[in-house]
Amino acid sequence: MAMKVGTSSSDEPEVMIDMNTTPLIDVMLVLLIMLIITIPAQLHSVNLDMPVPTNAPKKVDPVVIKIDVDAGSVIHWNGKPLTSRAELQAKLTEAAAQQPQPELHIRSHAKAKYEATAAVMANAQRIGLSKLGIVGTEQFAN
Repeated sequence: MAMKVGTSSSDEPEVMIDMNTTPLIDVMLVLLIMLIITIPAQLHSVNLDMPVPTNAPKKVDPVVIKIDVDAGSVIHWNGKPLTSRAELQAKLTEAAAQQPQPELHIRSHAKAKYEATAAVMANAQRIGLSKLGIVGTEQFAN
């Protein structure tokens, strides 16, 4: 008595147990294409009506005071030479009282004494001027 396992005596192919997914994928692709076509085109921007501020602060350009120290260590205030340190002190005090504070642009000549430029910066700091700038330093690059 012999027994055959796993093969049948007939020539019929075995039954496939797996589900055929090809028609399912075709239907899903058709539905996806229909969905994409029927969705309206979306805008990339949103238009908003924003309120306009009524009391927006206006931009105020700062007042610039040019202080030059020439080769003879004479101090110039906006192009006009000052005769004494007391006159410089009075001008700096007047500038410190302004609102908003003006900007001081200090330009020193290459031959000017350091003492004169340092005196201008020290007096301005002592009075309370905080917006100091040294301009024209390209002449000292070498």
